[in-house]
Amino acid sequence: MTTTTETPVHAPEQPSRMQWHQLAPEVYKAMVGLEIAARKGLDPVLVELVKIRASQVNRCAFCLDMHTKDALAAGESVERIVQLGAWEESRHFYTEKELAAIELTEAVTVLTDGFVPGEVYEKAAEHFEEAELAQLIAVITTINAWNRFGVTTRSAPGHYTPGMFKH
Repeated sequence: MTTTTETPVHAPEQPSRMQWHQLAPEVYKAMVGLEIAARKGLDPVLVELVKIRASQVNRCAFCLDMHTKDALAAGESVERIVQLGAWEESRHFYTEKELAAIELTEAVTVLTDGFVPGEVYEKAAEHFEEAELAQLIAVITTINAWNRFGVTTRSAPGHYTPGMFKH
């Protein structure tokens, strides 16, 4: 058996289509305000798990880069972040409350099959007080909006450091 050391091949970074936050600063400012308001009262680690899962579903590389780094900075483990992409097979890594939030995140993010199923909503309602559930829905909605900006404008991953965008 021979082993070779190969240098990883990296595809060239696709250039961003635009710096939308500079071109629509009032929209960006409103989004930041929504972001700050949405996360109030929620566990920061749970918020990052939700943002990572929505960003995985939406295939937003920029937001995945940002929120995995923010999750690590907030004390989340690499193992739980890695397993999030296969959470249904890795349920034992998460609490029932986190699982309810992750499942609700997917249901709100993927609306192509119709409404958020009643059983998904009810499961989340069992684990979150009503006001907390409203905040969770706001976080899910907000990250989906950020994902759409990131994917549409091809925001480039790999340049974010935690605290870069202090809100």
